[in-house]
Amino acid sequence: TVAPQYPNLFFTMAPKFDVTTEKGMNAFSGFMGSKSYLEGWSFSPADADMFAKFEGKVPDATKYAHAYRWYIHIAALQGVRGLAAPAAAPAKKAAADDDDFDVFGEDDEEDEEPKESRKDMLARLKKEAEVRTAKKEAKQRTLVGIEIKPWSMEQDLMELWKKITKTVVQDGLKWGENCNLVDVAFGIKKIQTQFVMGVNNSSDEVQEAIEALEDEVQSVEILSMNVL
Repeated sequence: TVAPQYPNLFFTMAPKFDVTTEKGMNAFSGFMGSKSYLEGWSFSPADADMFAKFEGKVPDATKYAHAYRWYIHIAALQGVRGLAAPAAAPAKKAAADDDDFDVFGEDDEEDEEPKESRKDMLARLKKEAEVRTAKKEAKQRTLVGIEIKPWSMEQDLMELWKKITKTVVQDGLKWGENCNLVDVAFGIKKIQTQFVMGVNNSSDEVQEAIEALEDEVQSVEILSMNVL
């Protein structure tokens, strides 16, 4: 899939799974072992399409734990209610012993602890997924490639590049250690360089900060973005 703003930016598409078969379910559950969503770091049409393939049947939590976790999370995001969970095996009832019958009606058995409601379970699973996603996003780093065009061939491009790396400074932003000078036309060259940014940085803000040097910079273009 190609991001529309950046033609060179690609996202990995999730493989296809046949969740109507045991083999397909095993493969899908294993694929979701370290993921909250099928593609990227947030809910996407890929999750909605895969969710629809289950036709309202909740994966078996004991056999397909990761598929079950993902299914419950996506159901919560889409506001799905009344999930058709797999029927639990009927509990075995102990045979009554007439000799131990208490005529006074005393019950020595301890009351069972209240079970978690479906609403509480969905809320808990959603919160856990959000925490995992937040932790992944906090560590996310993106490598951005850009090119900078000057106004004339008389400009010292190495000095311009050094000025940019010292002027455009942000927390979480790290410039590459060098740059390349590439021919454009008629003796004019352009600067190609890279920087690494964190999840709280914006490539658009970096681009605008460089373009603010309007007496020395004609234009700035983002060439590529790759999540590290």
